[in-house]
Amino acid sequence: MDKYLIVGLGNIGPEYEMTRHNTGFMVLDAFAKASNTSFDDRRYGFLAETSLKGRKVLLLKPSTFMNLSGNAVRYWLNHENIDQSRLLVISDEVALPLGTFRLKGSGSNGGHNGLGHIQQLIGQNYARLRMGIGNDFPHGMQIDWVLGRYSEEELQALQPAIDMAVDVIRSFVLAGIDITMNQYNKLGKSPVRQSTQNND
Repeated sequence: MDKYLIVGLGNIGPEYEMTRHNTGFMVLDAFAKASNTSFDDRRYGFLAETSLKGRKVLLLKPSTFMNLSGNAVRYWLNHENIDQSRLLVISDEVALPLGTFRLKGSGSNGGHNGLGHIQQLIGQNYARLRMGIGNDFPHGMQIDWVLGRYSEEELQALQPAIDMAVDVIRSFVLAGIDITMNQYNKLGKSPVRQSTQNND
C-alpha cells in the first residue's frame, strides 16, 4: 500500500493554540476532522491515520517544538518506510498575505525555523504548503507576530484557505505534486473567498 506523510508544523501546548505559527496544526486538524480520524500521542508527535482510495495517509503534528521539527519528520519517514516524494509539510508564511497559500515541490526554507531544521536533516527535496499569515508587524517584531493569536476576524479570513488546504492534501495524495501545483497555486494567489459550495 502506498503511504504518505502529511506534517503540520506548530508548537504543542495550550499557550500556542490558535497562534499564527500553529497554522500547520490547524490545517491538519481540519483534515483529520474531515476524515473522521483523531490524533494519538506517539513518539516525537501526535499521529492520526486515514486512507484515501487505498493509499495510507499519516498525519503528524510534531511535539518537538518548531525548531526541532526535523527529528519527528525524519523518524516517521524512516519508521514507516515512506519515500520522501510522498512527504508534504504545511507551515505558516509571513511573506504571503493572510488567506493565501503556495505549494512547492522543493526549495529553500525561507527563514522558517521548522522548515530549516527539516532541511538540515533530510535536504530541500520535499513538498511544502505555505499558508500565508501576513506581515503586519513593526520591524523586529516578527517573533511576537508569529506567536500571537489570530483575531476572530483573521480566523474568518483564514478559514477558506484552510478548507482549500484540505483539498490540496487530498489532491497531493491522489494526483501528485505537479498536477496539484498546477491546479491550486493559481487559486491560492489571492485570499480564498468563502465558498457557499459544499466541498464534501
